[in-house]
Amino acid sequence: MNLLMGTHSKEGEVEVLEKPQRRRFTLEYKRRIVREADRCRKPGEVGALLRREGLYTSHLSAWRAARDRGELGGGGTRKRGPEPKGPDPSAKRIAKLEQENRQLRKRAERAEGLVEVQKKLSELLGIDLPPSDDNS
Repeated sequence: MNLLMGTHSKEGEVEVLEKPQRRRFTLEYKRRIVREADRCRKPGEVGALLRREGLYTSHLSAWRAARDRGELGGGGTRKRGPEPKGPDPSAKRIAKLEQENRQLRKRAERAEGLVEVQKKLSELLGIDLPPSDDNS
């Protein structure tokens, strides 16, 4: 029977099993276990320690690696994930240039609109305008 679905009791009711939670170990506990494991000299002592504590060899390996990196030294806990990046120094300049670009586009659109109005007005009044550079 799938553990997530639960089991049936004698009365036909479904018993919902609690979701198992990951074990969490304190920094002091990890340090203590690594120290004890390092003191083990005889064959089988480390295995006995791990069995007594209900741990896996992968726990000990990971904790020794963390100790070697200085993460079990007692300082603050290191957060998981990538290091947060500070604000990009060029982001402010980029935002300013984008705003200036938008303003200049609006001005160019207004100018093009005025040129179109001038062309139509000159056609209505019969005034010849000099040829423009934009070929339109």
